[in-house]
Amino acid sequence: MALFPFRKKAAPVAAPIGQAAQLEAFLKGYSIEVMPRTAEKIPDFRAILPAGTRVYVAHIEGTPIEDMVATARRVGAEGFTAMPHFPARIIKDKATLLDWVARYRDAGVRQGLILAGGLPQPQGDYATSMQLLESGAFDGFERLHVAGHPEGNKDIDPDGSDRMVMEAARWKAAFAERTDAQMAMATQFCFDSQPVIDWVNRLAAENIALPVHIGIAGPAKLQTLIKFAIACGVGPSLKVLQKRALDVSKLLTPYEPTELLADLAAQKAANPGFGIEQVHFFPLGGIKTNAEWVTANGGASGKPARAA
Repeated sequence: MALFPFRKKAAPVAAPIGQAAQLEAFLKGYSIEVMPRTAEKIPDFRAILPAGTRVYVAHIEGTPIEDMVATARRVGAEGFTAMPHFPARIIKDKATLLDWVARYRDAGVRQGLILAGGLPQPQGDYATSMQLLESGAFDGFERLHVAGHPEGNKDIDPDGSDRMVMEAARWKAAFAERTDAQMAMATQFCFDSQPVIDWVNRLAAENIALPVHIGIAGPAKLQTLIKFAIACGVGPSLKVLQKRALDVSKLLTPYEPTELLADLAAQKAANPGFGIEQVHFFPLGGIKTNAEWVTANGGASGKPARAA
């Protein structure tokens, strides 16, 4: 049964007092994702994000490395931790990889999200995140995150199973034992709590000890979410959005992730060892909108570093 009905107001709304403490604790230390072109729309991240927030800098195919590095440098200069993407399939060769890493190091970056990337075929020598990790290029990085797939990934497992996805998760967990960097698994976004809970518990049962940073789609128009969900291959939980789309009264009101996060926060509160460590937001409806929603639902943990 839903703990929180979808709201009809466009403005962010706080969770009921009875659940607010759980949700605030769960949101503490959240991260968020930007791209160079979306970062340009934010005059000062300090006006909307808590001090020290980890900001992933998404590398979309065709984005010049100069723009990526400039965005990461700006994020760091404003007091946040930049974590740029390193998508294996758009990196031509090791010389290119080493060049990117050197540029980021010069910008003060010591963290990275290592992933295969969304291209069906590699453009160069690398096809998987494991190849990047084994390259040695990230020696000395303080933190390395890798991709996780609570609902599987048809690009990796075309047969609809999760055999290869789980095999990769085991490899990544084993690599975490061999590196000095802190590691975690940042996931694709989902819309239903139960598949996430089942997947996190399965990781624990199989001794895959990587902490999970659960991907959450921030507040956005329903049509926007469905478009991104289909493009990104979101699995069974897409039905949550499709069901919502059938309700005319909800079709034109913004989606907010309150119910999903409340369920996960309750699971974490009841089971402190539950493997979700942090929340990572995909701000599909805009960075400012997402940050304001967290502020409304996260209390002290959501306050921006500088008053707007």
